[in-house]
Order: sequence, then C-alpha cells, then structure tokens
Amino acid sequence: MKSLLNALQEGRLLELPDADKGKALEYLANVIEAVPDLSGVGQVHESVMARESSQNTGLGLGVACPHVRASGEGELFCAVGWSPIGIDYGSSDGKKVHLVVMYYIPDSQKSIYLREISALAGAIHREGGISAIASAEDIATVRERLLDWVLVAIEANIPEAKARMIRLEARQAAAEAPPSGRAAVLGQIQAVPAWIVSLGDSQNIVLCQNPQAVAALEKMEGLADKLRRQEQFDAADFKLVFQSSTQYGLGRTLYQYLAVKLS
Repeated sequence: MKSLLNALQEGRLLELPDADKGKALEYLANVIEAVPDLSGVGQVHESVMARESSQNTGLGLGVACPHVRASGEGELFCAVGWSPIGIDYGSSDGKKVHLVVMYYIPDSQKSIYLREISALAGAIHREGGISAIASAEDIATVRERLLDWVLVAIEANIPEAKARMIRLEARQAAAEAPPSGRAAVLGQIQAVPAWIVSLGDSQNIVLCQNPQAVAALEKMEGLADKLRRQEQFDAADFKLVFQSSTQYGLGRTLYQYLAVKLS
C-alpha cells in the first residue's frame, strides 16, 4: 500500500469536478501526465479509456482502479479521485463509484500493483463497503478514512514497533499536506482547474482559484490563438492542459483547462 500511502501524504487526493466517467478519468489522467518524473506515460487518458472499453476496472463496492502501463523501471504511482455524487462507472455490481484510484504501473512494478489493489479490496471488504467515504461531507474526512484503511493493511504485515512509527509519521505527513478540494498538491506539483471565457481576439476572462495563474493568463499575448487550437501551452510557471470547450452565442467560447504548476 506504499503508493496509496504516498498519495495521501503528499496531497494527491482530489475531489473530482465531474461525475461523468470519461471526464473524471481524463481529469486524473491529466494530473498524471503532468508529473515530470514519470517516463513512458504517453497519452494516459487514451490508454485508460481503451482499457476500459475492453475491461471495466470497477472493483465493486464503489471503487475503481483504472491504470496505465509503462515500459522499464520506476515507482508505482497513483492519483486518487473522490466523487461525492458518485459515477455511473458500469461496475459489475451496478453501484456508483465514489473512489477512483488511477495507477501508473512500470513493468517492474506489476506484482506490487496487484498486491496493493488486493490489499485495498481486502480493507474495503473488512470495512463492509465505502459508505463512510460515499457519505463524507468533505475531502478531509475521506483522507482520514483512507489513511486508516491503509495503515491497518500495512500494520498487518510488519512488526508492531515499526507499525507504530509508520502510523505516527503518516498522521503527521497527512496533517501537514495542503488542502486538496478542487486544487491538489502532488509532491512538487500543484494542479487547479482554470476556466477561460474568450470574447474575441483580445478579450479573455480567466476564472481560477489560483491568483498567479489568473495573472499569468490575462497578461499572455496570443492567448486567443492558443485557445482556438485547443493546445497545451505554458504561462509563466504553469502548464495549461486542455480539457474541453463550449461555444455560446455572440462569438463567446468557454475553455476548460487544468493549470499545473511545477514548484
């Protein structure tokens, strides 16, 4: 359960902004693609959706573990999404998914990945389901509950003294992690949604929780052209990853991006 524990300690638990399966998976995929230390990732969203079309990754009981494989060495890595509404995921038990753990799996980590999701499934079955997560009022409650499950699974396989030390360190790290909500910190990465309303070649309105991202985008020359091409681009310290666009009347278009900052 090391990669899931790392995700909780480092703030890689996000509230999913959309209950649509494809958009929720795209959101987590964009976060993984933005991590510079992961090699051989490729197009994560396309790979994940291709796998979903042939084999649904819903584990049942409200949990799904989509994943992307990569060649070579590296660490098992995951990003975790929480959906308070629930996602119609198409799981075999028909239940909505409230917890999505998306994994990046290097070839060398296949067996570790299988052990981790087996341990996660075991923790959920021992708990009798994820009702505590599905009915949680906020993401801090979700993090606390997941941390309990992970630590119980870890403690079952190591000496008691070491287990106490890991629990203490994990609690401290989780307490110090920045708030997740709609923005999350992934080790050295901050990801936050950004909406840009284009009113023409020179008029753009930026809506984002990060004021630095707003300032960088509103000062950018040629922003309208980049938006029309729906491309990925840099703005100051941010990488903007395109997600969707919606056209309205009077030549107005709403663009949704994920703004990723490398600290």
